[in-house]
Amino acid sequence: MTPWLRRLDEAHAAVTRLRPLQMFTAVTRILLAVAFIPPSIPKILHRPFTSLPESNPVGHYFAALLQTGFYYEFIGWGQILAALLLLLPRTAHLGALLFLPIVANIAVLTASVDFAGTKYITALMLLAALYLNAWEWDRLRILFVSRRAAVDRAIPAWWKFASFFAGCGVLAATLFVTFGVGNLHRRPVGTFVGLVVAGACFGAFCWLHFRSMRTGSLDSAREGEGDIVA
Repeated sequence: MTPWLRRLDEAHAAVTRLRPLQMFTAVTRILLAVAFIPPSIPKILHRPFTSLPESNPVGHYFAALLQTGFYYEFIGWGQILAALLLLLPRTAHLGALLFLPIVANIAVLTASVDFAGTKYITALMLLAALYLNAWEWDRLRILFVSRRAAVDRAIPAWWKFASFFAGCGVLAATLFVTFGVGNLHRRPVGTFVGLVVAGACFGAFCWLHFRSMRTGSLDSAREGEGDIVA
């Protein structure tokens, strides 16, 4: 484990052992869960979320959202799932992770339409969600820090990747031009050149990604890292 990562883990362990912060975290989880459950119910039941007129930007947005069918209900189910996961300590890290993109979207929406004081409330909810994700660092760190051992493997030359996908570009261009997909038969030369170049660039990026990938089994030296985190 790198020194900076060990220091971060130790700092996190020290902070999460503080009883006042433990109580604050518990209260924050419950508040966010309670705040998410009521708005999720009308969405699940496919009922209007607000009584604001469509002349209001927020009212217009939710009126349009209501017309999206089961997507409207899907948002409601996502909100109530995040709330329920937050309520249980064993799944609170999953709730915090799911809660973050949902509340970030709401915060951006309310700020973009200048929704009176609500934008400040949602901004605080976003900060609370960020705090809860930071609190769960020991359980979420695997998303940011790989525990796979770096394994030596044969890496083909970059031009082989580029050549293969350039060939795929030739095949795609041939099919597109032959069958007139997107009227590309009207400019066959540009289609061939564009898809060949795009294929070669795509292959080069794939090679770069493949070259930097960690593969293999978990590094045995890191198996006990979680033991230092409360």
